[in-house]
Amino acid sequence: MAESESSKNLTKRKGENRDQAEVKKLKTSSSGEELEGSGDNSVRAGGPGVNDENYAGAKVALILARGGSKGIRLKNIKELAGVPLIGWVLRAAKESGVFNSVWISTDHDEIEKVAKIWDAKVHRRSPEVSKDTSTSVETIQEFLKFHPEVKIVGHIQATSPCLHPYVLQEVMKKMDQGYDSVFSVERRHLFLWKEVENEGEKTEPKNFVPSKRPRRQDWKGELCENGSFYFTKREIIMTRGSLQSGKLAYYEMKPEHSVDIDEDIDWPIAEQRIMRYGYFGNIQLDDLKLLVYNIGDDDGKDTCFPQLSDVDSDSIDHLQKKGIKVLLILNRHKIDDILAKNLKCEIKKKDSDKKAFLEKWLKEKNLSWKQVAYIGCEDSDEEFLKSAAVSCAIEGVSQKVIKCANFVYRREREPSRGHHHCNSS
Repeated sequence: MAESESSKNLTKRKGENRDQAEVKKLKTSSSGEELEGSGDNSVRAGGPGVNDENYAGAKVALILARGGSKGIRLKNIKELAGVPLIGWVLRAAKESGVFNSVWISTDHDEIEKVAKIWDAKVHRRSPEVSKDTSTSVETIQEFLKFHPEVKIVGHIQATSPCLHPYVLQEVMKKMDQGYDSVFSVERRHLFLWKEVENEGEKTEPKNFVPSKRPRRQDWKGELCENGSFYFTKREIIMTRGSLQSGKLAYYEMKPEHSVDIDEDIDWPIAEQRIMRYGYFGNIQLDDLKLLVYNIGDDDGKDTCFPQLSDVDSDSIDHLQKKGIKVLLILNRHKIDDILAKNLKCEIKKKDSDKKAFLEKWLKEKNLSWKQVAYIGCEDSDEEFLKSAAVSCAIEGVSQKVIKCANFVYRREREPSRGHHHCNSS
């Protein structure tokens, strides 16, 4: 017999009551407020939500990502080198292994959606801390009121995409040594001058003597706060209203990793920097024996998918001389025999069960996924991108697929010559 609507509602209310009873077991926040929660992966200020890591002493990463950015619209999820901006710091935070959980604090549905794709937990902040005038401290304080179990907050700026996991590991070691706050700095060699605000005033140097101007190599420069991250104990944030107080320490970042994005003009510079110095995941190349390239559902009309003519025969030849086999997978019913011969590699038509096909092929070659580099362009490639030692997704695929890849393959059409180029990022 079908369950009646009234019995469904009764069951639902009982479940909600049980959830609320569990949440009330948590300690209250430092302000004495009681928390309410549910099993959702989000926490909404003033509404339901509970953290899974509900034990005292939790260390969390928290990225503030408001939807109302004035400089660049929805900057926090705009793609940088093929990856949403918050994706770079989420990857570094999660792979550092020093946090019990990684959170995004946002007021925007699209940012929440992207954050969850990248496996972050989401705190839906209240309108009170989502204003243009709201401070980071106010927003973090609200988060902490909903999470009494949190002892240390690693506040990481989404606009610092060149952050590496080892940096976060070293900073957390400092926190474990008893510091109340550790923040990031970079060394700059800038000669500072006093600003002239009123007529008749004269400027003067602030940090050097012009007649004894030091050479760069003879001057250590000055340590400047770069805003990449602030690790702070809960009690400092809640009682002193600050991210930098108590026993302080700084962490000096390498200049190549110190990147900040505020305006549109910063974007191409940051993209070039991250392509050279960014963190692309834990990549193991020592035992690489095979490159698998899934060409996908290309029928010659959809430029989203790579084409067989894009594959560089010289690159394939170079890989195979290095002892790395190359396997191209196509969905086409007919393979161009002449092109296949010129490429000098194995080309297979994709089986309906791609997983079984690949597992069988690897077994025949006596290879494991730890020896494979994989290039994918379809949602069905997600599992293989996760399994491979090195992975690359084609730009334009879903965020689920991009999240699993170390690199994003970018194809740029050159109209005058009619062929494609690619940039790895």
